[in-house]
Amino acid sequence: MKKMLILSAILVSGLTIAQEKKPVLEQEGSLVKATYYHENGQIQQQGFFKNGKLEGQWVSYDENGVKKSIGEFANGEKTGKWVFWNDKTLSEVDYSKSRISSIKSWKEEAIVNK
Repeated sequence: MKKMLILSAILVSGLTIAQEKKPVLEQEGSLVKATYYHENGQIQQQGFFKNGKLEGQWVSYDENGVKKSIGEFANGEKTGKWVFWNDKTLSEVDYSKSRISSIKSWKEEAIVNK
């Protein structure tokens, strides 16, 4: 069963995240923790699979290790609040069953001037 779970996680991750380096997969209870890496060795993404589907918190980072996004999956679907950072913008996206229900964005200037 563990082999099938890990194989499913690898197949799903290959379809959802295109990259050259192979992920590191670790069994954690009923979940499989997946860690993907940038070419420079920094973590690119980290999250979990359950029964071959994305599950729980996923976090992504840029090549310098700076957090770029954080969000939740439930049974393979994006759910709840996701936060995305880039150079000058912070965005909060609410998902329901992998569909965007609302978006809020703040630019650095608006935050600094308040």
